[in-house]
Amino acid sequence: MEKYLDESLSLEERADDLVSRLTVQEKVEQMIHGAKGVKRLGISEYNWWNESLHGVARAGTATVFPQCIGLGATFNVPLVNKIADITSTEGRAKYNVQSAHGDFDIYKGLTYWTPNINIFRDPRWGRGHETYGEDPYLATRMGLAFVDGLQGHEKHMKIAACAKHFAVHSGPEELRHEFDARVSKKDMEETYLPAFKALVQEGKVESVMGAYNRTNGEPCCGSKTLLQDILRDEWGFEGHVVSDCWAIRDFHENHHVTKTPEESAAMALKNGCDLNCGCTYEYLMKAYNKGLVTEEDINTAFKRLAMTWLKLGRFDRKTEFDDIPYSVVACREHRETAVEAARQSMVLLKNDGILPLRGNIKTIGVIGPNADSRAALLGNYTGTPIRYVTVLEGIMNEAEKRGIRVMYSEGCHLYKDRTSVLAKKYDRDSEALTVAEQSDVVVMCLGLDASIEGEQGDAGNEFGSGDKHDLSYPAIQRHLMEIVLGTGTPVILVSMTGSAMDMREADEKCAAVVQAWYPGGEGGIAVADMLFGKFSPSGKLPVTFYESTEDLPDFTDYDMSERTYRYFSGTPLYPFGYGLSYTSFAYEGGGELPMAEEMTMECKVKNIGNVDGYEKVQFYAEPAAPECRVPKYELKGFKAVYLKAGEETTVTFTVTREDLQLVDEEGNRFDTKGGFRFYISGGQPDKRTAELTGKEPLIFTVK
Repeated sequence: MEKYLDESLSLEERADDLVSRLTVQEKVEQMIHGAKGVKRLGISEYNWWNESLHGVARAGTATVFPQCIGLGATFNVPLVNKIADITSTEGRAKYNVQSAHGDFDIYKGLTYWTPNINIFRDPRWGRGHETYGEDPYLATRMGLAFVDGLQGHEKHMKIAACAKHFAVHSGPEELRHEFDARVSKKDMEETYLPAFKALVQEGKVESVMGAYNRTNGEPCCGSKTLLQDILRDEWGFEGHVVSDCWAIRDFHENHHVTKTPEESAAMALKNGCDLNCGCTYEYLMKAYNKGLVTEEDINTAFKRLAMTWLKLGRFDRKTEFDDIPYSVVACREHRETAVEAARQSMVLLKNDGILPLRGNIKTIGVIGPNADSRAALLGNYTGTPIRYVTVLEGIMNEAEKRGIRVMYSEGCHLYKDRTSVLAKKYDRDSEALTVAEQSDVVVMCLGLDASIEGEQGDAGNEFGSGDKHDLSYPAIQRHLMEIVLGTGTPVILVSMTGSAMDMREADEKCAAVVQAWYPGGEGGIAVADMLFGKFSPSGKLPVTFYESTEDLPDFTDYDMSERTYRYFSGTPLYPFGYGLSYTSFAYEGGGELPMAEEMTMECKVKNIGNVDGYEKVQFYAEPAAPECRVPKYELKGFKAVYLKAGEETTVTFTVTREDLQLVDEEGNRFDTKGGFRFYISGGQPDKRTAELTGKEPLIFTVK
């Protein structure tokens, strides 16, 4: 028996044996995302490119969970971990049957290029909804939960996860193939790198994907600083690095740091990129023949890939996951979890008392381009739901049980000025006005979808490459909102977007405002359940909702000054961490405690309302007398607690001195001598949150 097939040997010995059996050409052929396999050894082809951002993606039917920005809004780590575990279960089930049928196509392997833990630093970024939000700590905890759920804890790795895009990448999309993100040492250490470091060191993530852009002059997929000095030497990463797709080609075509494909392939390989999504590694043999790379360079990279295959059990007789049946894919239990995730993701931003809808409602008007849109449920990088439930369908299902009439108008196209090509502008105005006039309340479903908010290449529209020019809804939707509000019928805005929008008019004139994100295949059930009061909303904003882009620096400026709640000095419309509820929670605690290596803060949280529900308890640290420019305060902990009406629980948060270290302008971490103030509440400790909620946080002082 060949040693690489001998399960009694160590993975290291087996990988070394596999490396020794392949020719240089054969090894290179495994280092491109569509690996050819090695027929003489009976090794089938394998496609490294697989996606599972919020459920198994692009491989047919699967449970489709809320888009990641919505998962961030749950502030619920165990829930996100469960979602990732379901995703890996469905992924293995699909792999089992696809492999049995000899189907080794793209998106049908066990190496998933997720999660996206970039920081959503600017609301104009089209891919921001793939992330968990703007806060490094939130991104870290959610990313760790997802990696843990994907990779599992068995003898074999269930699915190989991938932390992307390393590093700094967060728009603009239209410039990503040529852009050089200039970032200070402080911002790197304080904002852009912490989630990656944690996923590598704590989460043992199997792979890391480089970004398209350059960072401080070096292309990320061939950066000695990022891939060698930081990732491997400083952090001790032992997995494999994959390029973003066709990013290595950008070295010579767009970044102009090399002149030929051979030089680009050599630069990437020698600086630590093991796998090429794209085609530039097809030139590795030419680079090898020219002496630009050595066989040792190729062996090092291929061995890392072989180790991943072995961890997944690719060459073993049997794994723990081979008997997972296909029947688990999109089963009722998994889909119910997806709906529950959608429930916890939705954020109630305003409510003048109209919600939840009560018995005096006889007719509900549902208006808007996202009301009956399947695309608005999904976001990008998505699977195919076995069943769709749009917002309109969800409302109709609930309303009919209550004898309530539902009237509907699309109202307008998502962004064009007419819904029918041959019609005049505003061709649905009269219908929308009629529905509004004849209804007791209007549920207006506005927003975007992945066709106009997403990745370059997925979107080609008025917003440009998937990014937004500003925070406004498309002009036709703003027109629709204006005329419907003009009827005087109370309007509940359900906003289905993956990012912050300019909601000043909605905040002023709508009776209620709900941020529903892209809530998943059956997300309409969750929206309807919330509107009719079948649960109390508990989602919290994972991003700041600014009033407009006038509050923000230039999109191409990667400095964190005036960005996110941590450094923004203005007043947001809706703050990070904010979200209303149908019930009310009282906090008890606070006081002083001495500085120590480890500090624990305890408080009591009681549901003092009449409705059962979740509270997403948040813990922030503020340096009392910082020695340098630092965030005004930072999220350092959060917990999702479910309390029945009248129920009370004790919540504790523990931090260490290391957790509280500050970062100076040179990127060095240090212990402050000034002490801290800690805050615990259902939101961040700012004036705007207090104004919107009428509540002040608990304060703990540490000297």
